[in-house]
Amino acid sequence: MSRSGYSGTYELDFEQPILELERQIEVLRKQANAESLAPEVATLEQARHALITKTFESLTPWQRVKVARHPGRPQTLDYIDMLCREWVELHGDRHYGDDPAIVTGFARIGTMKVLLVGHHKGRTTEERLTCHFGCAHPEGYRKSLAKMKLAEKFRLPIVTFIDTPGAYPGIGSEQRGQAEAIAVNLREMSRMRTPIVCIVIGEGGSGGALGIGVGDRVAMLQHAWYSVISPEGCAAILWKQANEQTNSRAAEALSLTAEDNLRNGLIDAVIPEPHGGAHRDPKATADRLQNWIVDTLRELQRVSPETLVRLRYEKFRNIGTVTSGRTRG
Repeated sequence: MSRSGYSGTYELDFEQPILELERQIEVLRKQANAESLAPEVATLEQARHALITKTFESLTPWQRVKVARHPGRPQTLDYIDMLCREWVELHGDRHYGDDPAIVTGFARIGTMKVLLVGHHKGRTTEERLTCHFGCAHPEGYRKSLAKMKLAEKFRLPIVTFIDTPGAYPGIGSEQRGQAEAIAVNLREMSRMRTPIVCIVIGEGGSGGALGIGVGDRVAMLQHAWYSVISPEGCAAILWKQANEQTNSRAAEALSLTAEDNLRNGLIDAVIPEPHGGAHRDPKATADRLQNWIVDTLRELQRVSPETLVRLRYEKFRNIGTVTSGRTRG
């Protein structure tokens, strides 16, 4: 499976003025008299920086979804390459087979030995088809649970990277117990006697995300989204059609951005992305992820297993409770 970074070209509609400036900068840098053009290049770079800031500070929820789906956005295997040492991948669910839409393995992140579990969408068309575009089958969730139980046995913390539009909806998945596999993961993760941290690195769609999303701490990257349904699915149900207008209305109504989820008490932290999004600087994004993971695990490792389980249970039971006439979550 390819782990190389994105090398293609892709333009988000709202990024086009930024990309045009970048093309102008590149043309000037390649000219024979590039040194004499340095002041002009510096002026364009300042304009580019200001335009990126203005653009990404005013993104709509639907535009955030587009950023989360950018083909150049780092995926689980990219972060493994940038973050992990001593990576040993583990395969199979001991029931049916292996699901490449979910990657599992032991690794070292900074000073921490961990079990890492994450969705992977793939880069090339062939790889995306192999990975079902990041939509896991039940064997993917059973694989992740089997490996998490192994981590619990050896008292290793668990790190999950969530990046899926949802669980695979095919007939085969339903026949092999898709809903049951996710439900069992929710139950078992809620009572594991080892620290668990979960990060939505791109898309966090419905039960497909929740299947590896029960943790002591749940975070989102700044331009990720996390919701019970995708904007397109919501739009198709409410307005019987999914287009730019209805998708935008649905994304707004779903409160799916990182800031929305933090405000509603569904996550514990928002991890800032580099200037212009993770697809512009994957390494800086990986560094920020590592810092958050290591700091959070150090905090959680000071808590006894019994207390971890109790606090984790209370954390999720409190989501959606009503206090003083207001709803949390």
